[in-house]
Amino acid sequence: MAASTSRPAAVPQALPDWPMVPACHGWLALDARGCWRLRGETITHPGLIAFLAAHYTADARGNWLVNNGPQRVYVELAAAPLILRLHPGGRLVTHSGREARATGPVLVDAEGCAFLATDLGPGMIDDRDLALFAAELQHVDGAPAGDEALLALIDGQPDPELRWRDLDVVSCARAEIPERLGFQPRPQALEP
Repeated sequence: MAASTSRPAAVPQALPDWPMVPACHGWLALDARGCWRLRGETITHPGLIAFLAAHYTADARGNWLVNNGPQRVYVELAAAPLILRLHPGGRLVTHSGREARATGPVLVDAEGCAFLATDLGPGMIDDRDLALFAAELQHVDGAPAGDEALLALIDGQPDPELRWRDLDVVSCARAEIPERLGFQPRPQALEP
């Protein structure tokens, strides 16, 4: 069962008027805490970070990229296309500051990382917010789940029927998450 893979619309409308330029692979990455990296170095310039956030989108194959004028700069993903923070009032906010709405089941891997589909695309809850995530887990009857239930899920024991914000929480092998959520963690150049 594939989760929703809706994505933000591409920003530049003038792309068809520009010349064809080769796509760029292997230069830009998004780490597991939502920091942009250029050839391994963390990007800290506020203007460049804002540009990347404004032009970050996905293609039909689940590759995430930044439109840099006529050039597509594909993004290597350490975890997921969106890194999600939990904010007061139940808000879910992406690494670029956009508010997202969870739309699918929560997939928890063997390391305890929590992935889910949102209206903006696939995301992973930032590891700094996993304690908040765990505190909100409930059994299907509404009773608090507690650490033991989450640890059982992480250990691959039969799913204890957990819920988070009315979404099912299930265990999933990390290798299966990109396919289940519809994204490519390592975009590859198209063969000519």
